[in-house]
Amino acid sequence: MKKDIKIPEVTNVEMAIVYEFNDIYNTNDWNVYLTNNKNVDLEMVVIVSQGFSDTKTTSLLRKKVEKLPANSFAKIELIQPELFALNNRFQVTFFEGNTLYEKTFLFKENTVKEGALRTIPALKKRGVLAK
Repeated sequence: MKKDIKIPEVTNVEMAIVYEFNDIYNTNDWNVYLTNNKNVDLEMVVIVSQGFSDTKTTSLLRKKVEKLPANSFAKIELIQPELFALNNRFQVTFFEGNTLYEKTFLFKENTVKEGALRTIPALKKRGVLAK
């Protein structure tokens, strides 16, 4: 029975933490982005994020994106640098057509830092990518 359940694999969807300049407040901020590198729209995207370690756990944050068009991205949330000392998990669930997909992205503790920044082609910004 269990062998008959097909769990679809998520491809061409990425999560990134980007270090960028905020024109409104004249500050450099860390922001979380979700990219859709597929040629189809993603619908009813729900992101649940949480930071955790052996001794600490942050509260859950939930974000919904009604529609993420093909080959686009969405800014999900601002993230405080103090959270980089924790593992940061982002559980992403979405519909592609009539199929429900789910993937967990993990930024391990102390891996998000200025020295680890790389150019992310889909965003044309510098950040740390989780695939």
